[in-house]
Amino acid sequence: MTQSTIWVNDVADAAEVHGSQVTFAVLNLVQINKVWEVRMTSVSMTVNGKAVSGEVEGRTLLVDYLREDLRLTGTHVGCDTSQCGACVVHVNGEAVKACTMFAVEADGADVGTIEGQANADGALNGIQQAFQDHHGLQCGFCTPGMVMSAAALLKDNPKPSEAEIREYLEGNICRCTGYHNIVKAIMAASGQDVPAMAAE
Repeated sequence: MTQSTIWVNDVADAAEVHGSQVTFAVLNLVQINKVWEVRMTSVSMTVNGKAVSGEVEGRTLLVDYLREDLRLTGTHVGCDTSQCGACVVHVNGEAVKACTMFAVEADGADVGTIEGQANADGALNGIQQAFQDHHGLQCGFCTPGMVMSAAALLKDNPKPSEAEIREYLEGNICRCTGYHNIVKAIMAASGQDVPAMAAE
């Protein structure tokens, strides 16, 4: 990682570079020195098998880097508090909530997003197809995070029980489906018989 610096001369310039959130500390710097320093850090990583690099502020979250810099908008932002799981991605093979990780922490990492889940020919992979077949989505907002979490679960536990699936998905919130069809989809993707599930 390397660092570079952007200099701005006044509050207006600071707002343009930094967005609308010009902090009190920044205002103090501008008032005293008429200059504000924004440190940028170079990051490089592999995303869905492709080498990428860019410059980010130290505070840039991985989810924002993926969505805004790389335009991989399948990773969703639902809560900003690490509760909903809509932003789950894989970092070095592990499921991670991308809103809890800085982009600089992923420097040199292998990152996988929902865009990289499809088969090489663009067809849905087994998990995605199972979600479609078993109606494991309604509005679809939580679905990328659900699919990424399911993929991580099945990598570590290829034949999970219904209880194990429900426990693993505790970090993913769906406000539409009631979870039953999501659980069915994951069981189907694992090659198991899908049981009838009564509403709980």
